[in-house]
Amino acid sequence: MTSQVEKRLEDLGLVLPVATAALANYIPFTTHSNVIIISGQLPMRDGQVHYKGKVGSDLSLAEGQDAARLCGLNILTQLKAACDGNLDRVEKCLRIGGFVNCGPDFTDQPKVINGVSDLMVEVFGADIGRHARAAVGVNSLPLGAAVEVEAMFRIRD
Repeated sequence: MTSQVEKRLEDLGLVLPVATAALANYIPFTTHSNVIIISGQLPMRDGQVHYKGKVGSDLSLAEGQDAARLCGLNILTQLKAACDGNLDRVEKCLRIGGFVNCGPDFTDQPKVINGVSDLMVEVFGADIGRHARAAVGVNSLPLGAAVEVEAMFRIRD
């Protein structure tokens, strides 16, 4: 039986990427009680970073938003694994932390991270998908990625 969230993903024309292995000494997610923390996800598909460089110089704002959205799809892939395959267990997206690879004069980090924030609302609806958030600019990210996003969710037993 297809979950409601899986049906919503299908209706939106979205396909979750295959999970990528951790790049260092960490795990992709951890759980404590009913909280799942998803490690930082890069804009990866098929084992490759799809958006590299600095947003605002190498990449446009729109490309940065697309990179954040792809990070969000990777978050959902990890979240699905953490929920034993059932995304309907998600009660609330609690927090999104977004890191944007950019130069010192770039100030639109919140607009970039809207790419993932908007995705969470599209997939889960406003009541579940809206969240607390941080959006910060950084000098570089692993593998030259343009964006990295971490997340925290509350789930049902």
